[in-house]
Amino acid sequence: MKNFIKMTFATVTGLVLFSFVALFISIALIGAVAALGEKQPVMPSKAMMVIDMSTIMLSEQTTETDILTTLQSTTAPVAPLGIYSAINAINQAATDPAIRFIYIKPDGSMSGVAHMEELRTALENFRKSGKAVVSYLENPTNGGYYLASVSDKIYMTPYDGGMNMFTGLSSQLIFLKDILDRLGVNIQLIRHGKYKSAGEMFIRNSSSPENLEQNEAMIDSMWDSWAEQIAQSRGITTEQLNSLINNLKLVDSQDWLENGLVDELLTREQLLEQLANLYVTSSYGKVQTISLQDYALLKKPSAIGAKNKIAVIYAEGNIVDGEGYDQVAGSRFARIIADVRRDSTVKAVVLRVNSPGGSVLAAEKIKAEIDLLQERVPVIASYGDYAASGGYWISANCDKIYTDATTLTGSIGVFSIIPDFSGTISNKLHVNITPVNSNKHADMYNCMRPLTTAETAYMQATVENVYKRFVEIVAEGRCMTADKVETLAQGRVWTGAEAVRNGLADEIGNIEDALKYAAFVLNGNSDLSNFQIEEFPKPLTTIEMLMESLNPQSPSILADTPFENIEAAFTTVNATETGKTYARMPYEYIIR
Repeated sequence: MKNFIKMTFATVTGLVLFSFVALFISIALIGAVAALGEKQPVMPSKAMMVIDMSTIMLSEQTTETDILTTLQSTTAPVAPLGIYSAINAINQAATDPAIRFIYIKPDGSMSGVAHMEELRTALENFRKSGKAVVSYLENPTNGGYYLASVSDKIYMTPYDGGMNMFTGLSSQLIFLKDILDRLGVNIQLIRHGKYKSAGEMFIRNSSSPENLEQNEAMIDSMWDSWAEQIAQSRGITTEQLNSLINNLKLVDSQDWLENGLVDELLTREQLLEQLANLYVTSSYGKVQTISLQDYALLKKPSAIGAKNKIAVIYAEGNIVDGEGYDQVAGSRFARIIADVRRDSTVKAVVLRVNSPGGSVLAAEKIKAEIDLLQERVPVIASYGDYAASGGYWISANCDKIYTDATTLTGSIGVFSIIPDFSGTISNKLHVNITPVNSNKHADMYNCMRPLTTAETAYMQATVENVYKRFVEIVAEGRCMTADKVETLAQGRVWTGAEAVRNGLADEIGNIEDALKYAAFVLNGNSDLSNFQIEEFPKPLTTIEMLMESLNPQSPSILADTPFENIEAAFTTVNATETGKTYARMPYEYIIR
């Protein structure tokens, strides 16, 4: 008995000591991680700014680096850099005598189409300062060359073996009806809008003529915007550029040089020598550099002593119900907007939308708060990659709408999906179900039987009411008649360039243009130095990201494979949310 007590006491003592040691190590680790996340870069007395697109993920807001992900990764860390932070840094570099020129490594870009457009515009403005922008290509892509084309000089490796992906823009439409039929799944799609193709992937095995029409128009409009800028920068016509691409004339580096798409072919050593010459020094070893990310951190927008604020509210991601942090959650977002409205120091708001839409209920909650906000301050919309369907719903009534030419917007249409798994259950799994209901239609959302004619009509009536409301919102916000909106609606997705022409947006411009317009409305000039720029919602800190990482989600086995889009399509059908009404784009587009 005495030995048992001794062993028990020793075990308890050991556990207590272990707990204290583990707690101490955890606190030390968290402190070290926090210190690492807050590490400040050092600005050289003179420097070449480096924009390496393989290490930057242009995002809506700058966030601290996820330390655990960085430690687990075998590749260079990718820093999420907010687009306004990037634009502001490049603007400041134009007047900073310490920055000699900008060197771009465009290969490996992972950023969205509209973000690339806004970054390119900032670089174009930088060149007006008289400072140079140069680029070096090894594996050209559509986005990479589009960005590089802004440069004073484009250099390219003379070596063969690189991959030329500068072949024009393309998208793929995925259709799942055949596989769903084999699984016995019947997708019941209720919608309004002949172009409202969200959900079409589940009920067809090929594109409808209307969906194909709008996708061809979108891709053509986006490419026309890029091709025009590329051709203008390189002193050729768009016809010449398209001919080179369509006829596969860009086989090797020499073809790029002979056709005027690059200026010189340089080995790495020759490139370093050229960069040293631009830096005005005898060797590259004397060239000091600073990355765009580090410079942006040092040059955060600030207005010391300014009492008044322009708030930027970022609506990024799917519009969903609830309180979640990783999307535009209706209840949480409505509360954020209400808090901004109650802040008397906020004199104007830029609503930055980068959302393909989602829940109608959540969009209505957000719009209601934006309407209240507009009663107190001007609200200016700025569109990123997407401001479609629900994203357009929440912003159509803003005082002015700025959009990028390649933004995807509009999609004024509504749909609802109710899957029927009865065929799967009975024919594939050989399971029988007998419903027991208190009322005639109590099980209509159970996904275990097809809807009756009356239930389908009921759902269609709901969709029609929501669609009518959507058209009314757009008509009021854009000062159009409902009939005029109807010609632009029906679920049709437009690019930003098209939206400006048809009246769904006001002007081509980036987030900085929206901020400057807000300042102009308030002060009669576009000087932002008199205002603090405050962002909402606040990004997660390193510590908060660490806490989130303690409850990780298992990565998908299809991630980073050609099948990840198919998985995303399947996850759209959520049986727990069956019967909801959505205002959402059918797809999200990734351009490389």
